[in-house]
Amino acid sequence: MSWTIQNPDVPDDPRGAGPGFADWSGLPTTARAEAAAACAAWAPEVQARFGCFVALGTAGADAAGPLAGLPYAAKDMFDSVGRSPGCGLPAAADDGPAPPERAAAVLERLDGAGARRIGFTTMTALAYEPSGVGKALNPWNRDIVPGGSSSGSAVAVAAGAVFAALGSDTAGSLRIPAQACGVTAWKPAYGLVPVAGAMTLAPSLDTIGLLARSARDIQLLAPVLATDMAFPSEPPARVALLSDAVEASEAPIQAACRDGAEAIAACGVSLEQRSGLPAIEALSDPLFLILQAEAAAQHGGLALAARDPTLARRLAKGLDITADRLAAAKAALSGATTPILDNLFGNAGALLLPVMPIRTPPVAVADPASPDFRAAALYRLSAYTRFVNALGLPAVAVPVGFDDRGMPVALQIVGRPGSDGALLALATALQARTGWHRRRPSDITDFPSPLAQRGS
Repeated sequence: MSWTIQNPDVPDDPRGAGPGFADWSGLPTTARAEAAAACAAWAPEVQARFGCFVALGTAGADAAGPLAGLPYAAKDMFDSVGRSPGCGLPAAADDGPAPPERAAAVLERLDGAGARRIGFTTMTALAYEPSGVGKALNPWNRDIVPGGSSSGSAVAVAAGAVFAALGSDTAGSLRIPAQACGVTAWKPAYGLVPVAGAMTLAPSLDTIGLLARSARDIQLLAPVLATDMAFPSEPPARVALLSDAVEASEAPIQAACRDGAEAIAACGVSLEQRSGLPAIEALSDPLFLILQAEAAAQHGGLALAARDPTLARRLAKGLDITADRLAAAKAALSGATTPILDNLFGNAGALLLPVMPIRTPPVAVADPASPDFRAAALYRLSAYTRFVNALGLPAVAVPVGFDDRGMPVALQIVGRPGSDGALLALATALQARTGWHRRRPSDITDFPSPLAQRGS
């Protein structure tokens, strides 16, 4: 069975407008220096169009290493030497803490492996908002949200400024922007990637992960971030499509995710259908209780009422949650994890379901200041992602098509703890046969040629 053959019949762009963006793994070694320079030159133009960076400037890196020269960006929540992260907040009136003397662990690992940091990307305030509204603009359609909270990182990858970007995921904040912007995301199993030097939101749920053009690029980066994890090359032999979650989704989501599941089956993986929506929905209440309580404990003392009243109200919801209620929610999840996993997975090594049950919403629907705002839409953005964090599971989000507005749709591949490598192998197998991940926003026609490669 081959996992590396690229399907030559799948065009890079569905409209035939030209080649898609290359991934790093598909570039000849001799072309990588030119591509890295092209990213550094292209990033200011991406910032001017889409506002996805808060700071630009190439950080030095070792010339050698497994990631030598790979251009990446980091969500603005990581310490770097001499620079405190903004964490999506308006500038404070005071001078704030002294700049860090040491970089976050993930920055040290990527930089030490030779990756080349292009800049820091926008994020929603304290990573506590799922739509990304008010931050970066979605390069597929500026009237559609880019997804939060790792909005800037997803936009930077989707627009070709970098090949990969760091983000975080507490209830879906890597996978939601992956769908919105048409890129690939890896949400690691809980505790796999170090969080030292990163802003915390809810420590029991927080994970650090990646957005990238392709799963095979993430396969290159993941062992650098998760040094204690084995990354096997074989995908799971059996996967289960959660058919009730698919059927409860909007029609364009259903169609794209079924196409993605069929493409996975064509890789030689056994595909079955199971129900799982009731178990997923039952985890929402304890997840929200933990998230609200821990976020309030971490940030409830900040003077935010004037700087960000919406965030202040959101944090206030957790201030009245007692320690006993929080402990009970955690105990309920811990005690139920094994039977829930057995119920959800059965004999399958991975689950397939949509990243979200709805099409990525318009900005007007997600903006609390808009007369068209619908709070229910924000809640539904993470309806299929938050159970993953509640159980500490790994997940990969992969593009699998487009909705009726030409916006990307993503499929979520979820595994048991410790199966990160197998999930990435499955995503790589899928992307070796399909072209969804290579397609680029149609209004980006002038990107530098070293970033483009047909059949990458």
